[in-house]
Amino acid sequence: MESITIVLKILSGVALFLFGMSLMGDGLQRVAGKSLERTLYKLTSTPLKGVLLGTIVTAVIQSSSATTVMVVGFVNSGMMKVAQAIGVIMGANIGTSITGWVLCLSYIDSSSGIATLLSTATISAVVAIIGIVLKKFTKRSMYHNVGDIMLGFAILMIGMQTMSGAVAPLKENPAFVNLLTMFKNPIVGIVVGIAITAVLQSASASIGILQALSMTGAITFASAYPITLGIGIGAAVPVLLSAIGTNNNGKRTALVYLLNDLLGMIIWGSIFYGANAIFKFGFMNMTMGPVSVALLNTIYRMLTVLALFPFVKKIEKMVFGIVKDTEEDIAEQADFNLLEERFLDYPELAISQTGKAMDGMANNAKENLETAFSMLASYDLDLLAKVEKKEQLLDKYEDKLGEYIMRVSRQSLNSSEASKTAKYLHVITDYERLGDHALNIAYIARQIDEEKIDLSQSARSEIRIMSEAVQEMVSVAVEAFETSDIDLAHKVEPACEYIRDLCDKMKTNHVRRLQGDICVTDNGLIFNDLLNNFDRIAAHCSNIGIAVVEAEDAEIEAHDYKHEYKKKNAEVYMSDYEEFAKKYHIDIFDGEKIKKKESDSADKKKKDSAKKDKKDKKDKKHKKDKKDKKTKKDKKTTDKKIEE
Repeated sequence: MESITIVLKILSGVALFLFGMSLMGDGLQRVAGKSLERTLYKLTSTPLKGVLLGTIVTAVIQSSSATTVMVVGFVNSGMMKVAQAIGVIMGANIGTSITGWVLCLSYIDSSSGIATLLSTATISAVVAIIGIVLKKFTKRSMYHNVGDIMLGFAILMIGMQTMSGAVAPLKENPAFVNLLTMFKNPIVGIVVGIAITAVLQSASASIGILQALSMTGAITFASAYPITLGIGIGAAVPVLLSAIGTNNNGKRTALVYLLNDLLGMIIWGSIFYGANAIFKFGFMNMTMGPVSVALLNTIYRMLTVLALFPFVKKIEKMVFGIVKDTEEDIAEQADFNLLEERFLDYPELAISQTGKAMDGMANNAKENLETAFSMLASYDLDLLAKVEKKEQLLDKYEDKLGEYIMRVSRQSLNSSEASKTAKYLHVITDYERLGDHALNIAYIARQIDEEKIDLSQSARSEIRIMSEAVQEMVSVAVEAFETSDIDLAHKVEPACEYIRDLCDKMKTNHVRRLQGDICVTDNGLIFNDLLNNFDRIAAHCSNIGIAVVEAEDAEIEAHDYKHEYKKKNAEVYMSDYEEFAKKYHIDIFDGEKIKKKESDSADKKKKDSAKKDKKDKKDKKHKKDKKDKKTKKDKKTTDKKIEE
């Protein structure tokens, strides 16, 4: 019974510790605001700066995992390169050791004198009181966040005291002491360190538990060292989990965290135990306390960074070798590599490079729509993942191209160059929105499949025709933009108008299907969602076409163009409209005719089914007769043999 009580006390102490650490870390991040993030990705131009920043930021927010997860996000979004992230992650591994020193405060003896004022109970009480006052009696969010930090710190300290108090009686328990001696085996100690940290998902919490156990006097250097080696590897678990769903660079960044501690363990584990085998270190049986555990953790992490720092380029090459790029990834990266900073001093070249990258964005947007449309005909989970990945890529294009174009526009540009940058800046948003609508359509396809929504044959036929029309409209708009072809750009608006008219016709047809009980209301909602996406795609294609026209004539405005061009070139406009309409014609819905056609189709299916059943029965009877005939024949043969 006593052992159960001890286990419960230890677990409650761990729970308080983790909650306090989380509360304190979240409060620190909110106080720092976005400044920590901006500092991280702006001031990491060299590996050394990255190490220093990673150390400082992690010491502030008290979590190497949080820092690394943040960095994984930066790399995934393209704001930071993998090479920059390596230095930050190395620094994070040093910064996380600061927590061990903070925890040493919880072991200050309160026996007498000034120590009483510095005891854990006194410090926790004072900090908690200040924290609750700030939390409950102030209005500014800044003070509330500081209150969270102080309350988190107080809870953390109480958690440590709870753990220490729970394990204190165990120092007289021979079974417990014998259990801890197992950790002297390097393999067992490393595995235990990995397991505990993987479960708790916090290196600081694992070090805190080790410090609490050290108060029993049963933890020696031989036990503490391998556990410390394993703790770093276990802390990689939450970082690796955060990389699920990221791009290849995000996965590489998470892998850097694991490699940093794995290589550190291999290097210093091999060197230390190899040297110990020769020299037999006398301090192996030295009893460890909270301070010596914190010191060991800090020294080990600093030595790991010192050993690996000269090989940042090698580590980068290693993670790129483990997580390889596909041909598609290489093509995407090639577009981003076009946006070289050194070209900014030569606007004409920079604009030319921007145009090439824009073409890459356009083709990705077009391909994403084609993939989404194919899902309406045949849903595929792999295709949905492809659309989602491509949408993230289009977001990255928008960020990188937008930033680059703004930097180009600050240069001294002539009228032609200024016109092109304005056109590019205008259109990247439209390309990104095409990706958004592709994702919407893919999700609608998923809903149709998951909810087994049965659209009528006529509704599916209309969707197929509309999908083909939209794809051609997008292709015309993209080609006009890529080639700066004014004549082709003039064809975009008639196509867009026809798509909008087609949406109205399909809505009318669907209302008639609902009235004729050919479709149900739930299906109508899905159908209307699709039409709204088709209509918005047409609007963005119209913007792309107008951007091409405006680039040639800066005085033209979008609203004027739509009316003036149609008015002045009515014959050409209507010819283009009619040409598009002939390709993608949809009849006005005749409820009775369609209903009869679908009814006839259903009757035909029933007749075919009945005919098949009849044939199956006939075949079955024929097989049975044949079998009976064979049985009779065999019986006659048998009887004849018996008579003979």
